[in-house]
Amino acid sequence: MVSSSHEAMHRIFQEYPGLFSRVSEVLGVAIGPPASATVMPTDLTENRPLERRVDTLLRIDMEDDRSYLLAIEAQGKKDPDKPASWMYYLSYLQAKYKLPPMLLVVCQDRATAEWATRPFTVGHPQLPVLTLQALVAGPHNMPVITDVAEARKDLALATLAAITHAGDPDIGAILKTLSTALRDVPETIADPIVELTAQGLGNRPAAEQWRNLVAVDLSFYKSSLSEEIRDEGRAEGRAEGRAEGRTEGLARGILLFLAQAGIDVPDEARDRITGCTDLDTLSRWLLRAPTAATVEDVFAVG
Repeated sequence: MVSSSHEAMHRIFQEYPGLFSRVSEVLGVAIGPPASATVMPTDLTENRPLERRVDTLLRIDMEDDRSYLLAIEAQGKKDPDKPASWMYYLSYLQAKYKLPPMLLVVCQDRATAEWATRPFTVGHPQLPVLTLQALVAGPHNMPVITDVAEARKDLALATLAAITHAGDPDIGAILKTLSTALRDVPETIADPIVELTAQGLGNRPAAEQWRNLVAVDLSFYKSSLSEEIRDEGRAEGRAEGRAEGRTEGLARGILLFLAQAGIDVPDEARDRITGCTDLDTLSRWLLRAPTAATVEDVFAVG
């Protein structure tokens, strides 16, 4: 099952497409700022049973009229089968869109990040026919931002840095810096950062630290996370009602996004959404709904 941290590591680029130009600088590759960016369908399935989906796909258009595709994959652990899938994704994208593709892999584990940084080859060892070289963002190379002024300069980068350092011994200071940096920014800017950070931390101990910081430093915000935290301080007897209200609200949000996109939702799919009582599942579906092309995209696994 895909975790909330997996979703946050690539969805942040959908929220802030220009983030990649700053990440590329951190990784030593000067890509430059985009003139525009378009979220593309992530379904790379051909007319055969095997389904293939990239986590996030963006079309990046530069000011000099050059364009490229950016495939973003969140990788939680080493997977010997994954490089072959990545090669397939990139070859397919090149053939379908006739645009040069790039691959960014985002990790929270140093060993996984260092593994993903290696070049992967296909073919005879003496004459490889394909070589994959991904850009990798992880705890081994993303900045540890503990200066509030630095965080304020680029809140999206500071958020991604915090997510990739979720297991860092200094994560408490990193999160405190981020929450402090958010105090003076508009709620519309702070809300998605608060939520993405919470999702990115997943079930790690740092997640509770972030919840406490949001409750204290950002208590005036009305994001779903801060509302949830404030709700938890109320009487225990209302716990069941709160959970039901939360799931109902998430389900309504999913259906609203699909309706706004003009996507047909069959009764069976509608019942699956409204009948789901798992908050993590509904949260993943809600994250996918704004960019879904069909209702099946919302339920996709992987």
